[in-house]
Amino acid sequence: MSSLLDRRPAPAAARPSPVLPRRRTRVLELPEARWALAALALFLLALPPYLLGAPAWLWGTLFAAVYVTGGWEPGLEGCRALGNRTLDVDLLMILAALGAAAIGQVLDGALLIVIFATSGALEAVATARTADSVRALLGLSPTTATRLLPDGTEESVEAARLEVGDTILVRPGERVGADGRVLDGAGDVDQATITGEPLPVAKEAGDEVFAGTLNGTGALRVRVGRAPADSVIARIVRMVEEASATKAPTQLFIERIEQRYSVGMVIATLAVFGVPLAFGEALQPALLRAMTFMIVASPCAVVLSTMPPLLSAIANAGRHGVLVKSAVVMERLGRTDTVAFDKTGTLTEGTPRVTDLRPLPGSGLDEEELLALAAAAEHPSEHALARAVVGAARERSLPLAPATGFTSTPGQGVSATVGGRTVRAGSPSRLLPEGADAARAAVRELEDAGRTAVVVLCDGEPAGVLGIADRLRSDAPAAVAALTRLTGRTPVLLTGDNERAARHLAAEVGITDVRAGLLPQDKVTAVREWEREGRKVLVIGDGVNDAPALAAAHTGIAMGGAGSDLALETADGVAVRDELATLPAVVGLSRTARRLVVQNLCIAGVFITALVAWDLIGTLPLPLGVAGHEGSTVIVGLNGLRLLRESAWTGPAEDAVRAAPTPGRPAPGGPGPVPPGG
Repeated sequence: MSSLLDRRPAPAAARPSPVLPRRRTRVLELPEARWALAALALFLLALPPYLLGAPAWLWGTLFAAVYVTGGWEPGLEGCRALGNRTLDVDLLMILAALGAAAIGQVLDGALLIVIFATSGALEAVATARTADSVRALLGLSPTTATRLLPDGTEESVEAARLEVGDTILVRPGERVGADGRVLDGAGDVDQATITGEPLPVAKEAGDEVFAGTLNGTGALRVRVGRAPADSVIARIVRMVEEASATKAPTQLFIERIEQRYSVGMVIATLAVFGVPLAFGEALQPALLRAMTFMIVASPCAVVLSTMPPLLSAIANAGRHGVLVKSAVVMERLGRTDTVAFDKTGTLTEGTPRVTDLRPLPGSGLDEEELLALAAAAEHPSEHALARAVVGAARERSLPLAPATGFTSTPGQGVSATVGGRTVRAGSPSRLLPEGADAARAAVRELEDAGRTAVVVLCDGEPAGVLGIADRLRSDAPAAVAALTRLTGRTPVLLTGDNERAARHLAAEVGITDVRAGLLPQDKVTAVREWEREGRKVLVIGDGVNDAPALAAAHTGIAMGGAGSDLALETADGVAVRDELATLPAVVGLSRTARRLVVQNLCIAGVFITALVAWDLIGTLPLPLGVAGHEGSTVIVGLNGLRLLRESAWTGPAEDAVRAAPTPGRPAPGGPGPVPPGG
């Protein structure tokens, strides 16, 4: 249990060096982005002369530049893939664009080039941003550490040179240089980046500490237990990198059929051209038939079958506060059948608040007097619990008497003289005297309810107990119930927090499967176990400790308000407004988009089949073939754009509301009634 400790500024020699702002990769530093931008600019320059009937040499030159700037890179990659006996869809698109240009459809080919160049640039930007965040994570570990030599002297060494068995000194305000165990000393360590716990944890001899966590007060002597390359923070980096590298966009339906379609189309085009020539047909008619075939059989409508619905769904979700990073992610969301929540900062607000005020009989204090007294004593402290107490007093506009003689003892609490009385506040296990039965009963009651108990003593006598907890988000029960209805399974809670607090919160929101006390690698292990069973897991989190699970999961969504940079970059989507109710709505929207994708594929398939049959059996006029091809493209495009309408979001959102529990009615899969107000 965390106690109230001081976080006064460390002495200058002990303060960590300032962290330099991490440098983010700029979009235009990426060659893919520069080529895509050049292709788009040239296309926009060529379009007006083309539509206004300017000389062909003018717009033709500009369109040719579009083909070169936007097509050379995917064309080169396609040729490399072809060298490995794989027919890449990018190469097929380049061939289709060139085929369109060969029979006069220059605009269609150029537009296809721009679309594919832009898609490649967006993928490159997303990859670069994730790499930036992984590099920034390494900055959490200090570059140097203070190593204690056998003769008792100190030396400053690079943290990377520490070895198992070394003893290091961690002063107040410094970050721990390596994973290990405390030999002696006591301090309050903020390890939210590793475990997700919202409050600093008291550490003393025998307790484990992690590299990169921040020591608030009290000096610690730590024996190094793991080599720097094997520390928890280093393993987080490796897990994020490995999981991100394996998450290629192979799940999208159209990409699963592209290989066979590409091979079949190329073979068919060559056959349409070569067979008539073998039977004596003239070169020009055979070439015209083959080019017409390539146009009507080209997968433009098939490609547009997927992108407009998914991109429209992305735009609609963005208007309502959920940023989905790609069409692949939007398609994946609809196949979710298991949801795993982090606790702190996800189901809760991530900020400790005073929830209970318990003046003890005989103290002569009411709730406000107890809070004002505790806040006055805590005011000089910078500890998270102290800030919660002072914040609660300010919310009630309580006047705080000046405190003198302030002291702080690591692992115990604070002491100060307020209004002529000696006030102490902190850990019940350290401060409560023998026989304080009423105070101990109040502490047990609060701790059983998942609160952190802080006892307040006046002149050595127990005066009251404060309960402090992280506040549950008001929409958490509704979101859990709606996701249960959508997926058919009650969500799971994965948290680094303690078992008692985790189970108490889970009971409030209707979650029965609780896995507490987890390190980042434990969360990844749980996710991978489910995925080996064939489940499609959606992980929802906010912190650095959630990043590996977000990367390893089928889909990951980060809470945007207080989310770490690494979580925001690693996740596939971001709930910008921190509204949990948007999560079931976006899953429902994704399922609608997937249905429209299937509809569009059927429409595109019918058009392509009819036009190809006409071209092969009869003589399909080129203008009619182009009209049919473009007509199918317009139809599937308009069908997908339906998801831009407000009703496309409100439909799934209203379903989520209907799935939400009402006060007093059990949540689906939950252990009991949901209290009014969540």
